[in-house]
Amino acid sequence: MKKRMLRSWAVASAVLIAGCGGSGNPLDNPANIDNPTGSVSGQKLSFAYFQYCVQPILVKDLPININGTISTNKCASSGCHDSVTGTGGAFRLNAGVTDVAVTATTEADKDLLRATAMYRNYYSARASAVVGSVTQSNLLNKPRVLGVLHGGGLIFLDGTDLNLKLMEYWITHPMPKSGDEFSDSSGMFTTGVPGPTACRNV
Repeated sequence: MKKRMLRSWAVASAVLIAGCGGSGNPLDNPANIDNPTGSVSGQKLSFAYFQYCVQPILVKDLPININGTISTNKCASSGCHDSVTGTGGAFRLNAGVTDVAVTATTEADKDLLRATAMYRNYYSARASAVVGSVTQSNLLNKPRVLGVLHGGGLIFLDGTDLNLKLMEYWITHPMPKSGDEFSDSSGMFTTGVPGPTACRNV
């Protein structure tokens, strides 16, 4: 009798889960992600571009659509992805970070940067991205609710959103294979100098 009840509960649970979002587990990431092959393999994403062009998006008020109700919130706010009080899963952000020097020429310089709160934000965002692939990066898919649920609602209403374009550019323009996240990324900025007002997005 107990086995029959457990079996019935399992079947009912499976039906409920399937009803929430189609096949698979709607409360989790896709079961299989095929990393893109070719030139992006093993490459890092630019730390400088993240600091000046992506980080500002994560800490500013953005429009949110939850079941048709429009409001604003920050990705790094409490209850969302704040590193202390957030409930937004593995993607964690330090809200009150300050900019750091993005040039690192020695391993000691790099180690110092990797110990900063800004780098922790970079590292967390990078972990939600598949280098070179916009369609496989949950950093982009979750706020657009594309094939995966996002408790924070719909953030980017369509593919033309400037914030989305900046994040897409970061993911699709990795550093050279021979470099790391601190390699020269001046080509990613319209002035040739890393800064918040010179972010390329196409």
